Amino acid sequence: MKPRTREFHDSARRAIENPALRRAIATANESYMHSRANAVAGLPEWNELRDRAAFVKDEALDRLGEHLAALEERIEARGGAVHWAEDGAAACGIVLEIARKAGARSAVKSKSMVTEEIGLNAALEGAGIDVVESDLGEYIVQLAGETPSHIITPAIHKSRGEIAKLLHEKIGTRAGADIPEMTRGAREVLREKFLRADLGVSGVNFAVAETGTLVIVENEGNARLSTTLPRVHVAIMGIEKVVPRAADLAVLLRLLCRSATGQSITTYVSFIGGPRPPGAADGPKELHLVILDGGRSRLWSDRRMRSALRCIRCGACLNFCPVYERIGGHAYGWVYPGPIGSVITPGLAGMDEARDLPHASSLCGRCGEVCPVKIPLPQLLVANRAREAEAGRPGPPWSDRLAMKLFAWVVGSPARYRIAAGLLRWFLRPILGARPAARMFGPLRAWTRARNLPRPAAESFHARWRRDPAQRAGGKLP
Repeated sequence: MKPRTREFHDSARRAIENPALRRAIATANESYMHSRANAVAGLPEWNELRDRAAFVKDEALDRLGEHLAALEERIEARGGAVHWAEDGAAACGIVLEIARKAGARSAVKSKSMVTEEIGLNAALEGAGIDVVESDLGEYIVQLAGETPSHIITPAIHKSRGEIAKLLHEKIGTRAGADIPEMTRGAREVLREKFLRADLGVSGVNFAVAETGTLVIVENEGNARLSTTLPRVHVAIMGIEKVVPRAADLAVLLRLLCRSATGQSITTYVSFIGGPRPPGAADGPKELHLVILDGGRSRLWSDRRMRSALRCIRCGACLNFCPVYERIGGHAYGWVYPGPIGSVITPGLAGMDEARDLPHASSLCGRCGEVCPVKIPLPQLLVANRAREAEAGRPGPPWSDRLAMKLFAWVVGSPARYRIAAGLLRWFLRPILGARPAARMFGPLRAWTRARNLPRPAAESFHARWRRDPAQRAGGKLP
């Protein structure tokens, strides 16, 4: 998939003006937040596991070449084949050659962001191979002729009604069908695709160097069908997916499942070590692993940015990001949206292609707080901004620079801050009246296009704090 990140501002503006998009994301996030909070609360050692996971991923990255070589050796010892791809074009070429030798005319894919990254579907279709996404969310997006909007929930941007209409038009389910009925309809179509497919394609959540095992995490069973029914299985992974030991999975899986879906464990966790051995009842006759660089070595060689390769693609940073919540994933213009996308896309696709993405953040810090492998995302966003400035690229407009200097001057003094806050409250209260929000004018017009502007309180927090020490001492004020 070719990046379209240079169109970020226009895409973000269109997304902000789409209230249905914001409602769909907010509805999905409400359920996710509740599930994740319960899952994390049930794991008292959550922060200790995060520390351990960050250590495991850093250990893997520090000895990356050694672990990848061990992975290759062990997979090949079981009869699998390992291929190395410098970029997406090379990876697609490898898969097409495998498909040609196998005489494949149809393929089923389980959910895989790296295949989106390299544009594998278009490459297969261009070679005359019918390719179908088997993850329900990915299947919906494919039927709509779109790309995923989220790492974990590809169709998060669509409402139930929109999906019902789409499935009715594309596969003939009943108009206005409920979720179970839509799922049954999609299952009937996909089951035939599984049975007829010559080629199964998957991603890889983790690859264990110690054992030569590929690990795939899912809830629907489609990945298991995609990797066992077709006679040829091609797994594609970035170089950063390798971990040293099988024991490391006990840490990473507990964090991934809770962060991605709010579950203690997903319905299916598949461990794949090679092609079907003689006498086995199922599994592919051929297993191919394609290991992709695709710009990752550039991130790896940059000590400031290497920690971004810890990412386990859980999507938690997207769910907590106020920018993503407003604009969705498509506005970012490439495969990886949200804070992690704004960090790694400049490294994978080039800063020239992604110069606006590091600024697609309020730097509120929530993404760093929720990352299960403790990627310092806010600091990496700032580092990308600094790199852009060091390269001499045009900076923000003079109005933005002036606003930031004025803000710094105001908050640099408690007295100035109190005076400014009082003036702002005095200015806004008559304008807003009793209304909870208003469309502002001048420079604030764009800010309030998609945000509610609450009416300021009659009394500031600092004033309440100074006025009532008894309440403060009693804990009634925060």
